[in-house]
Amino acid sequence: MTVKLHQSAFDYSKELIRKGRVKVDERDDWSEHQPSAESENKFIMDHGYEEFGKWFLGIDDKEPAQTKARYKFPVGDFKLIHLCGVLAAESRAGQYKHADIERAAAHLHGMIMGKSRKSAA
Repeated sequence: MTVKLHQSAFDYSKELIRKGRVKVDERDDWSEHQPSAESENKFIMDHGYEEFGKWFLGIDDKEPAQTKARYKFPVGDFKLIHLCGVLAAESRAGQYKHADIERAAAHLHGMIMGKSRKSAA
């Protein structure tokens, strides 16, 4: 598997965080907050694979372009970036030795925490 950082998704995630389109939730919430296969399919039907891919920090170039299998490490629910999704991506990327994705997720994590601290002040 050749998984690398999906730069456009990383850039899109940073943009959404800067705009406040983020949910600061708990680490263990991702199993409940991540999109279902049904919602993924609906999003693809409505927006296409290019837009779908913007929600995944990893891309596998060995997988066909018009498939869900091409995209790895989801961080949002097609509306908001979720802290729990970013934390899951950071952890899993580290576990599988995808250092570029792990660093990107850590950067997003820092952005979210910095933004939430400013909001709380």
